[in-house]
Amino acid sequence: MQSSEIAGKARFDHIRYAQLWEDADVLCAALPQQPGATLVSICSAGDNALTMLLLDPARVVVVDLSAAQIACLQLRIAAFRALTHPEFLELFGARPSQRRAGLLDRVLVGCDAETRALWTALKPDVIKHGAGGVGKFERYFRVFRRFLLPLVHSRKTLEDIFVSRTKPKREVFLNTRFNSWRWKLLLNVFFSRFMMGRMGRDKAFFDHVEGSVAQHVARRIRHAAVTCDPAENPYLHWILKGGHGTALPMTWRAENYETIRSRLDRLDIRLGSLEAFVTTGEKADGFNLSDIFEYMSADMFAQVYGAVLAASNPGARLVYWNMMVPRRVPAAYRDKVVTRTADEARLKLLDKAFFYSDFVIEEVL
Repeated sequence: MQSSEIAGKARFDHIRYAQLWEDADVLCAALPQQPGATLVSICSAGDNALTMLLLDPARVVVVDLSAAQIACLQLRIAAFRALTHPEFLELFGARPSQRRAGLLDRVLVGCDAETRALWTALKPDVIKHGAGGVGKFERYFRVFRRFLLPLVHSRKTLEDIFVSRTKPKREVFLNTRFNSWRWKLLLNVFFSRFMMGRMGRDKAFFDHVEGSVAQHVARRIRHAAVTCDPAENPYLHWILKGGHGTALPMTWRAENYETIRSRLDRLDIRLGSLEAFVTTGEKADGFNLSDIFEYMSADMFAQVYGAVLAASNPGARLVYWNMMVPRRVPAAYRDKVVTRTADEARLKLLDKAFFYSDFVIEEVL
């Protein structure tokens, strides 16, 4: 299963993602709209698992190989319970703050000993960057934003990215003001497979990738800058400005805060790979599988996919992203699912987390 392959190649002893870089809006639209359902989610930083509570499930089973990523979710749970919404945004870095030390202290009172120890050690970084800014991936973007981006674009150009425009005018802006030769050079160097594997993700995550990572990023930036409105994109805000501006991810929005807070006891958190759920005999109605299939060989993907199907109720949906490795239902299981092609096409156009080339929704027959 998944744990026997990627667990032996990549490190899981640190926070790789301190916030989610997948769009919960499209995830929740893709999952079954079925109150009382059992849902399963890869944890990562925990934001999407929390957002899935808005679907009114009976429970959300959250799994991850990394205790550090589980600790990200545990901190969020304690923060939802202890803080007001504006305080939450300050602690996690969506808004500037001079009081993160005190906010973190208040939240850690409600955490288990392991979570408390991890975040106490990270307290200086939380004070400077917010709890959503302390992961390896966020540090990668911070280096990009602070030291390299100013060599390519003026502050005025960066501010103008977030002015709302019509789609044709966004195209003109990208072509005439943003996509300069300096930008293209920076893109090829900083978003290369080597740099992203060393500083951002884990080099093992690129084992099955073919083609240029930089060219892939260039294509996806066009999606974020032209197809979508940058003014409404929290992920682009964070990458270029270090905060969320007026845009927030679905999990962090004020209108969702109290609902998520009231349903926190529906989370069932399990340290381990996906097999921490699929080998128990339990059944689920929906799976947020993040992009885990991208890290697997084709044979391992087919094996894990079959196990997920065996743990699925009829009508269950498997929802996942691909960045550069094409993964869809293996040939052996094509008669077991139907692809929600129209939903995929509609939601891919809306996906604000622009790194991914494909968004997959497959429904169990």
